[in-house]
Amino acid sequence: MKIAVVGATGMVGNVMLEVLEERNFPITELLLVASERSVGKTINYRGTDYTVIGLQDAVNQKPDIALFSAGGATSVEWAPKFAEVGTTVVDNSSAWRMDPSKKLVVPEINAGELSTADKIIANPNCSTIQMVVALAPLHKKYGIKRLVISTYQSISGTGVKAVQQLENEYQGIKGEMAYPYPIHRNALPHCDVFEDNGYTKEEMKPVNETRKILNDDSIAVTATAVRIPVAGGHSESINIEFEKDFDVDEVRKLLHETDGVVVKDNLETNTYPMPIYAEGKDDVFVGRIRRDESQKNSLNMWVVSDNLRKGAATNTIQIAEYLMEKELV
Repeated sequence: MKIAVVGATGMVGNVMLEVLEERNFPITELLLVASERSVGKTINYRGTDYTVIGLQDAVNQKPDIALFSAGGATSVEWAPKFAEVGTTVVDNSSAWRMDPSKKLVVPEINAGELSTADKIIANPNCSTIQMVVALAPLHKKYGIKRLVISTYQSISGTGVKAVQQLENEYQGIKGEMAYPYPIHRNALPHCDVFEDNGYTKEEMKPVNETRKILNDDSIAVTATAVRIPVAGGHSESINIEFEKDFDVDEVRKLLHETDGVVVKDNLETNTYPMPIYAEGKDDVFVGRIRRDESQKNSLNMWVVSDNLRKGAATNTIQIAEYLMEKELV
């Protein structure tokens, strides 16, 4: 299996290589791909040094699967070129997510929709992935009417420049700013750019992507996204209004039985999900599960996951594993 990692020198690209190694992904030939300014650099994978190559060189070598994490503009230009030579692209950018001709996949939920015809497959936004993994079984049983989401997102979601900004501010060093304000000892209600409706792009992603993944345009969704000075792991406060009533213990049991979900919800021992616990893990952690006493058939819960792993690299690789298992590549 010839695998290309596109964007191999970036934060998510690095994590992809870690996850590929951890999961013992069967690679016969590995192509590490990046922009022209990174061509010629070397990256070590499993004790072997690989030289980074350019995008056209990678296309010419016709990999079986290309795992993309190189930004939307690169995906728009290059994913079709890989697809034309028979490569199946799993793309981690926002470029293809809302394209009606492309599948938006979280393997635990909708990998069964994939076929050999799917040559460009979209990986959802990090904050959407962790949320829908927990929501899907609840939607199936109780029917979701409305979601009110508040996200508390780590700076690694912005990239290495933001991580450096926080490190500089910790140390009192003036440096390049990823954000318009300090992030140390601060919270910015501003993730990505503002759109005409007053929401940021990051707030509209879970609105649109959730409906597509759960295949239900009737779900009403609103979101507020906040950037906080945490290096790894997104947290979400989710308020859910269901069509049907529910039993809280039954909700806990349902989540406990869901693949990829770990319930951490014991108030007597102060057990609840936190990014410091989720960092470096692939699971989605759910806690603070409680009835919303102000609204009929409504539930509150707190969801945390590592945004670079299940929110990006791991989900991408799980899609690739599914493609191989079902012989779709």
